Amino acid sequence: MLRRIIQACFLIIGGTLGIFLIPDLLSLIKMDDMALVNNPYVTAVLGALIFYLLTFWAVDHVTNFVKWAEESLIKAPITDVIFGSVGLFFGLLVAFLIGFALNAIQVPIVNTVAPTLLTLLFGYLGFQVGFKKRDELLGLFTRQKKKSSEEDEKESQSREWKILDTSVIIDGRIADICQTGFLEGVLVIPQFVLEELQHIADSSDVLKRNRGRRGLDILNRIQKELPIKVEIYEGDFEDIQEVDSKLVKLAKLTNGVVVTNDFNLNKVCELQKVAVLNINDLANAVKPVVLPGEELNIQVIKDGKEHNQGIAYLDDGTMIVVEEGRDYIGKRIDVLVTSVLQTSAGRMIFAKPKLLEKAL
Repeated sequence: MLRRIIQACFLIIGGTLGIFLIPDLLSLIKMDDMALVNNPYVTAVLGALIFYLLTFWAVDHVTNFVKWAEESLIKAPITDVIFGSVGLFFGLLVAFLIGFALNAIQVPIVNTVAPTLLTLLFGYLGFQVGFKKRDELLGLFTRQKKKSSEEDEKESQSREWKILDTSVIIDGRIADICQTGFLEGVLVIPQFVLEELQHIADSSDVLKRNRGRRGLDILNRIQKELPIKVEIYEGDFEDIQEVDSKLVKLAKLTNGVVVTNDFNLNKVCELQKVAVLNINDLANAVKPVVLPGEELNIQVIKDGKEHNQGIAYLDDGTMIVVEEGRDYIGKRIDVLVTSVLQTSAGRMIFAKPKLLEKAL
């Protein structure tokens, strides 16, 4: 069907050019006095015939080009197509207005060449501006203001966007949190995070490959088994290389919330005034509270970094640093908590053996 349409277009173009150009060609070769040839019907048929013969050579090239353009447009995100087209429209509009003004100048070169150059230049610039600034332009429509109740409602809806980063997907605890119902709203997985996850899953390093595949399995579980809405964000920020920076930019544009367990990304979001949910903070919040002076029964399993220190762990993974505990490695002892250090990276408990306390 496409080949037939292209051939029909060639016939129409050939017939039109034949009407306007063949009479001039006949006059050049001194045959313009032949009434049988030099009439609009014959010249149209001749032009159409010439272009029809050209289709045997050109139709395949034109068909392949049209199919390539069609596939490119289908694969491109709809936002890229829309904003690129809008930019192209405004670029052509500016070129038309400038060209209209130049028509008043009675200089042949300015009247003929300049409008064509302006159309090409401003059309290209308009498309590039619309395409590359699509995320910022989209942000103008999605950014919410707090001046009315309707805008506040829209802002609360955008706050329901929970944007996942790569580390929290690989960690896997996000699936359990979603299953409990404590996390509400829409889980948003950016396309650039998926690409990074796929790159990790294709790594030659066995550990990285297993982590990447685990992350993909977690996403499949969230999307297929859990009653929570999941969306894929197709956009990208080509001028930004780091994935973490792209996440922060996306959260700013959409007024969403970044979900992570990366300590550094957590700090960057706080500095950029971006809402962030840290899975480690949640895990620390639900751990049993341990106060200085409490007594614990633990097993010292290894020595610490400092002299005579021993290391033990609670059932939830909290590390306990036991002063003077190196001599008790491999033994279960009672200890007294001396202090607790709480950070976004985790919690550490400092203690000393109860036996040593009694000896003192």
